[in-house]
Amino acid sequence: MTQNPAEDATARRPSTTLRTAASKVPEVTAFFWIVKVLATTVGETAADYLNETLGLGLTLTSLVMTVLLVVVLVAQFRTRGYRPPVYWLAVVLISVVGTLLTDNLTDGLGVPLGVSTAVFAVLLTATFLTWHRVEGTLSIHAVDSPRREAFYWLAILFTFALGTAAGDLVAEASGIGYLPSVLLFAAAIAVVAVLRFGVRADAVATFWAAYVLTRPLGASLGDLLSQDRADGGLGWGTTLTSLAFLVAILLVVVHLAVSGVDSPDRVARRGRRSPA
Repeated sequence: MTQNPAEDATARRPSTTLRTAASKVPEVTAFFWIVKVLATTVGETAADYLNETLGLGLTLTSLVMTVLLVVVLVAQFRTRGYRPPVYWLAVVLISVVGTLLTDNLTDGLGVPLGVSTAVFAVLLTATFLTWHRVEGTLSIHAVDSPRREAFYWLAILFTFALGTAAGDLVAEASGIGYLPSVLLFAAAIAVVAVLRFGVRADAVATFWAAYVLTRPLGASLGDLLSQDRADGGLGWGTTLTSLAFLVAILLVVVHLAVSGVDSPDRVARRGRRSPA
């Protein structure tokens, strides 16, 4: 049956400027970025822990984590709104899977990091272009339907895979080391912040730029903490690093679930929102 043109136009029109209770993405607060960086670090160290420390191997680790991610994403899609435990568990798992995508290309298939970085950059760009063409917006405030949420999580997956490849390319292939890489990506995020709050650059574009950059920041931080001192790290190991960051994520997410400070419902009632 042919869709009514008016209904099609409504489906494509971006969401209103205020968040609705149906939004599936949290309000972008300081807590959002804190958990995001913590999750990206865990994505790097947990993948290494399962693959190398526990000895599961790259293939089995990838299979197990992908199955877990699918299960949690099904739960996320079935929720009627933003639920901090489900949402952030999905982010942690997709961080691990994104890392494993790059690891499979690099370690399993021998694809150079430069090529992996370029491939994931193209895939992410294609996702954004298709998402915008279909939905008319890339704003996280418009993630209020299954189709928009599918675009959102696909973009998230590619940001993690791209960030892993780019982070490894800068820290390892270029030979500058983990600490300089952390400082480099932190400086890049600071530049994005200046563009957004200093010169009022586009909120959606700067949000996604920061989102991409926090991945190699977290990956480089994870490597800095977990790798041996002889390799330029601090020698914490993947077990301690993963456990410390998982506990930190748990504490913040419990706070978010109890307080509701990043709840779209609360933002909608107050009539205020972040600009992204």
